[in-house]
Amino acid sequence: MTLVTSAVIAHGDVTPQAVDTSSLKQIGAEWQAKNPYLGNKEAIRIGSSAFNQNCARCHGLGAVSGGIAPDLRYLPAGQEGDEIFLQRIRHGATRDGRVYMPPFEGILSQEAMWTIRAWLETVRED
Repeated sequence: MTLVTSAVIAHGDVTPQAVDTSSLKQIGAEWQAKNPYLGNKEAIRIGSSAFNQNCARCHGLGAVSGGIAPDLRYLPAGQEGDEIFLQRIRHGATRDGRVYMPPFEGILSQEAMWTIRAWLETVRED
């Protein structure tokens, strides 16, 4: 927990917010390779809120980056984008000992992560 806390502080004083996914079908413990909530209106609604609470500070409102972090509207569509997204949100990003994004595995549930990805697909641009 100390590593996660220091990682979050390294990228701004951000406290991850809980995401209520109780209205969705639960996925289980095994990590999914593709988004089980793609196109699910309830998941998209939850994901929009989850993004604003946990991601927008760095990735921008509406996923329009102000330059601090990548603009997530340009993630590839479908399973290719799912793979990139899941790798980064679960494990974060560190370069040369600097935390660019904290890992959210163990902080956000798999369901919460996939709701964010479902919402990102709705704002995606080529």
